[in-house]
Amino acid sequence: MELQRGNEQLETLNQTLNDPEELKKYKEAGDHYDPAPLPRLLGAWLVWWGNIVYGREPSYLKFRAVEVIARVPYHSWGSAAFTLLTLFYSNEQKAMHLSKVATYARLAGDNETMHVVVISGLAKNEEHAGVVRHTLVPMLFAFFYFCWSYILYFVKPRYSYDLNYMFENHAFEQYSRFLETHGEELQKKPMHSEFLAWYGRHPRTQYEFFLSVRNDEIIHRNTSIQEINCR
Repeated sequence: MELQRGNEQLETLNQTLNDPEELKKYKEAGDHYDPAPLPRLLGAWLVWWGNIVYGREPSYLKFRAVEVIARVPYHSWGSAAFTLLTLFYSNEQKAMHLSKVATYARLAGDNETMHVVVISGLAKNEEHAGVVRHTLVPMLFAFFYFCWSYILYFVKPRYSYDLNYMFENHAFEQYSRFLETHGEELQKKPMHSEFLAWYGRHPRTQYEFFLSVRNDEIIHRNTSIQEINCR
């Protein structure tokens, strides 16, 4: 699985995708992938409900909800890999594969955690968050997503990766739209976050931060496809 060596590889790729031509080539590599019917249906349902609750247009609070949910598949893959390892201790090839899945799941999960922590801080200064709509509802979405992602991994791992492909593609599109419509404003807003600095990123403006998050989402999307092709 790509990016399993750690944050340095992820950060290098993330920076590369700031170049529009590099982003275009990287994105096109996964644009024509066709998810299976079941995960496509579940992904469309999840996105549809998200648009109903938070609106179609991107916002700080919508991103906060998106990132709470986006952490879930990586946690589910790590949990599924941990469970399956108890059945395949004697199969070294299978154990190696599951260990790689768990390693990537931790890396991507940490990345998504960074997103939600930092965006939650930004949202606090930009918009008022209601407890039900912006805390309880995302948790319910996340619970639903975890259950389906975990179950699908046991039924057929590809289905779980497909579902993640759908959600990460939606997240990429939302961040791209946000940068297009609010880019000038975001470039004027300085970026300060202790958690972000601890994670190892140092954007000077909110524009640079959201640009890096956008890149993360397309990396996560394409990595799901790469994992399917490696099986």
